[in-house]
Amino acid sequence: MPLLKTIRSIEPLWRDWDRKAQKSGLRSTMYSGSGDQYTGEWRNNLMHGKGKYVYKKANAIYQGDWICGMRSGYGTYAVKDATTEEYIRVYAGYWMNDKKHGYGTYYYSDDEYYEGGWECGKRSGWGKMLYTNGDIYEGEWHNNKCCGLGMLFLANKNCYEGSWRNGMKHGPGKFYFFDTGRIYDGVWVKDIPKCGTLEDADCSEALNTEKLPIPEVKVANPKEVLEEVQRSILQEEKRKSDAT
Repeated sequence: MPLLKTIRSIEPLWRDWDRKAQKSGLRSTMYSGSGDQYTGEWRNNLMHGKGKYVYKKANAIYQGDWICGMRSGYGTYAVKDATTEEYIRVYAGYWMNDKKHGYGTYYYSDDEYYEGGWECGKRSGWGKMLYTNGDIYEGEWHNNKCCGLGMLFLANKNCYEGSWRNGMKHGPGKFYFFDTGRIYDGVWVKDIPKCGTLEDADCSEALNTEKLPIPEVKVANPKEVLEEVQRSILQEEKRKSDAT
């Protein structure tokens, strides 16, 4: 007589335990081996939704949105002060795949911060930077540096408006000397003015309005000569940039 095997109809206990261990929905605080803590929503065993994560080693905390286990959406990141034991906000804004991405504000110190666009954790797009020394830059950014069109307001009230590349004044631009009431309008290369005009402006509030002792230019077509020199400088810089 053949031996008949019966099929077990009862589900193994390990499957039931595994199903209960899968995290989904709102959960109490979960602890990792490194001492980090997470309290919030889950989906498919990943942090997903609203939640708070405490980083033990970094003494920091993140509160905000999560998608598939990574900070994505809007959230704030703060670091605990060693003296007061209070959390000090470092970044408030949007994230994507665990990196700052979108519009947000990053605080470097109490009196230095950046507010504007981010891309993959770096300042990119349009943004405003306030520096500790009182300078203010507002304009375009790329890869964490001033790049494109922007204005730099110096603490001494002077101002530059024009093109930037790799964090330096580069290309056509104007520099306003409000202390002397003069304007330089020309071409810049790596923060150095190469070719342009320096004119007296109608500025009654300038500290030093003494006229420039510059003789009258006797070139037949000074404007055309100036434009030609500026074009040649820009073309040479573009050639060097393309070559590298």
